[in-house]
Amino acid sequence: MRLPLWLAAGLAVLGTIGCSGLGSESNAQTAARGAGAGQQPAVPPLQPVVPPDLPPPTTPAGFAAHDASYPFYMPMQGLRRPANRFFVKCDASQAAGHEVYQGNDVASLYGRAEGGLEFVYEARDRAGRPCVYPFAPSLPDIVGNLDGTQYIFRSSVPGERVTFRSGDQWAVLRMRALEMGRARIHFEMRDIELDFPGAIQPMGAVHLETYGGAPPGLFTAVIRRAKLFGGKNAIFAPSGETMIYAEDSEITGNVGTAADQEHSTYINGTLVSHFRNVRWQGQKGWSNIASGHQLKDKAYLRIYENVTVSNAPGQGPPSAMPLIDATSFGFTWSNNLRIERMAPLQEPREALVDLRSEILYGNPQHYPWPVIATSEWRMPPAALGVLDQVYLSAFFNTEVRSFRNEPYVFALRPWGRGFQPGTATIAGEGLTLKSEQRAVSLAFGTRGTFSKVYSGDGWTYANPRLSNEMLWVADRDAFIRHALGLIGR
Repeated sequence: MRLPLWLAAGLAVLGTIGCSGLGSESNAQTAARGAGAGQQPAVPPLQPVVPPDLPPPTTPAGFAAHDASYPFYMPMQGLRRPANRFFVKCDASQAAGHEVYQGNDVASLYGRAEGGLEFVYEARDRAGRPCVYPFAPSLPDIVGNLDGTQYIFRSSVPGERVTFRSGDQWAVLRMRALEMGRARIHFEMRDIELDFPGAIQPMGAVHLETYGGAPPGLFTAVIRRAKLFGGKNAIFAPSGETMIYAEDSEITGNVGTAADQEHSTYINGTLVSHFRNVRWQGQKGWSNIASGHQLKDKAYLRIYENVTVSNAPGQGPPSAMPLIDATSFGFTWSNNLRIERMAPLQEPREALVDLRSEILYGNPQHYPWPVIATSEWRMPPAALGVLDQVYLSAFFNTEVRSFRNEPYVFALRPWGRGFQPGTATIAGEGLTLKSEQRAVSLAFGTRGTFSKVYSGDGWTYANPRLSNEMLWVADRDAFIRHALGLIGR
């Protein structure tokens, strides 16, 4: 296949860039340590503390055992076995162009399901090949008492992926539970690929549509070994009492027809987004207007482990926007984040990871302190001594591979002083004093093709030396407990 010149050139550049440690320390940190620009730290950067990795599973039984474990902060008690369970046959479904069931048939529900759902999809066709279902999953409406219900979609063989492929413009896998209230609800998808190149209408190829939740209500979504393409956003989650965990997956792009609010993944004001061994690419770029982001993540707590975010294109040229769009308020903990940037047709926007402050996403109760400057807070001169009293991001071992020497990697944007009337939009960004901003960002061991770790905004530190009392920020689990504990989760 012959590649467009801009794509071939971008791949060639990425293929020749080495991890040469071109990044220098940010101004804030060099001033704090009295070091010269570009000087390497005198001691190795602080390293993260994470539980040891178990050997990856290699058999169906091993995958099944792995799938029975969940993040420690995600309460799984109180869930009951789905009341409605269905097995979908491969060859018969391929021939019919829709689900054909073995045993129980969804038609018996008359379009309404109460008590939870489990769909098991036959993993192979009669020739032993991975099954490709030539349609999008068809689901009944969710009704009745939601508390304790589960909605599970999985391959019949753990570790073997099945594919749903459809050119329909409405193709989607939608988890739709309205008025969840204080209910505990769980969604899970395992070993499933969604390939929806024509799905320009749904908000997401996976649309986690739950509304109206209130503590202690909780919606959890777990995605394992998935590959997702299509929709205005490949994954879309509205604001709510939601925790999302995804691992060992590929997010390969979106296919929307507008540039605004369409991203490879769009997570609004949820509680937690936790991604482990996940790769993003394929955000639909535009040649003459601003495009979306690979990952637009406005969760209160964001955890990234061994995540790769690339602007390698799907449809159209590479996006020129920051690859990760998050918030300066809330919490971020990241280890082994890899950022790959190819040359876009537009002038690239500065910042690869943009921690912004212009909109409050989600429930204000998700935040322990104000997200605008107030008279209640002034940052002490020694900001590194109050990391337990501020919104905090900590990035460990980030690697940048770009077609150019990036001006900087991370930006911690200045706060505003109020809200525009009747909206969640924050006014007066950039008009506040640095001392009024209750957010700190730390980066350790950043390497690759860039000039500075941070822009000149905010309380930012590259390779700082922390006191013993503040070393908890390197411990992933302690960081999570701290962030969630502040809001009673």
